[in-house]
Amino acid sequence: MSTANSTTTTAENREKLKSHMSQYSGSAYVRGWDELWNKGDFLPWDRGSPSPALADTLVNHAHVIGGPFVDGRRKRALVPGCGRGVDVLLLASFGYHVVGLEYAEKALVACEQYAKENEGRFPVYDEKIGKGTMKFLQGDFYSDEWVKKTGWEDWDGTFDLIYDYTIAMLNVAIQFFCAMHPSMRKDWAKRTTELLRPSPQANLICLEFPVAKPAKSGGPPFGAPSKAYLEHLSHPGEDIAYDAEGNVKMNPLAESSPNALERVGHWHPADTHSVGKDKDGNVEDYVSVWRHR
Repeated sequence: MSTANSTTTTAENREKLKSHMSQYSGSAYVRGWDELWNKGDFLPWDRGSPSPALADTLVNHAHVIGGPFVDGRRKRALVPGCGRGVDVLLLASFGYHVVGLEYAEKALVACEQYAKENEGRFPVYDEKIGKGTMKFLQGDFYSDEWVKKTGWEDWDGTFDLIYDYTIAMLNVAIQFFCAMHPSMRKDWAKRTTELLRPSPQANLICLEFPVAKPAKSGGPPFGAPSKAYLEHLSHPGEDIAYDAEGNVKMNPLAESSPNALERVGHWHPADTHSVGKDKDGNVEDYVSVWRHR
């Protein structure tokens, strides 16, 4: 596909997605994604391959996030809004026990089918560590019902790793953070903070995208600059001020909340999906890593 055709396809898919999701607001927003999966003929975020940025983080930034074991047990990871589950398979191949969470029933079916047909594409990264297990669960990220379905014994309901991620197809990317209306971000931050284990060895990994998209252009995907993550994760559950155009208003004098997360890593990944690069092929996306203070 030529650059011109690719750009046209990107714009068309974004407008179509934006038009569809504009019909849903508030608590009904997740139903908009559910309907897309149920129809199955327009899934512009589904690339069918794992995030290069996550792979880069697991391989080249293990000194920041640590390995898949802690206190003699395998770490438990969560991929909320996991799509077809490609990153679930990737994390399991690196040794994590992983839950892939999806709201839509059809997405869950797609996860199981993809795992069945493609598990061989994800060999064990380190034979000494071995492969972790995978569970695909249907549920609302903001509800506790799905947490009870993991079947894990002696578990407190928190995760050692959470990946807020991007999957892409046809040069359109949807990320759990950027896929939701900005008014929902305070709840996302609060829930994510609750699900992340309060341990210095537990990490939230965010693939920040699209960092350069003007806020006033709307979404999804909505512009997600680094400062948006910084403000919301420093004040989870709190109202964050946005200006008239939709840009986050930083408040350097505001103290972080007692339950805030602290950013401990921030970098451009070595590679990312093409939609996260500029016209010259330079990576625009960021990876950020967060922990409880």
